Amino acid sequence: MAYDAYLAERIRHKFKELNIPFEDKKMMGGICYLVDDKMCIGIVKEKLMARIDPEKTEEAFLKPGCRDMDFTHRPMKGFIFVEPEGIDRDQDLEYFIRLALEYNPKAKSSKKKSK
Repeated sequence: MAYDAYLAERIRHKFKELNIPFEDKKMMGGICYLVDDKMCIGIVKEKLMARIDPEKTEEAFLKPGCRDMDFTHRPMKGFIFVEPEGIDRDQDLEYFIRLALEYNPKAKSSKKKSK
């Protein structure tokens, strides 16, 4: 699956502007940005995926284009999708990036598979 390369560049630019060290990794048919080895933000096709504080989900849903992340056809707690119209403006994209970065220190790290 392809992902929105322009959106990927906008995210990289914002992380660099905010001086946030990150790693990008292709996964889930798109790309994910890891901060402190934890999934933070990603892109699935043309949608933004963000890992946010579950307690902030209702607040995020007030923003245009924001909805439950249902990648597996079931909503995933603490993850949201944002449709392209919800992140057209840089300030809207930054809102979701900051929401994800705010939660990142509290998020649990994925367990690494032992080889």
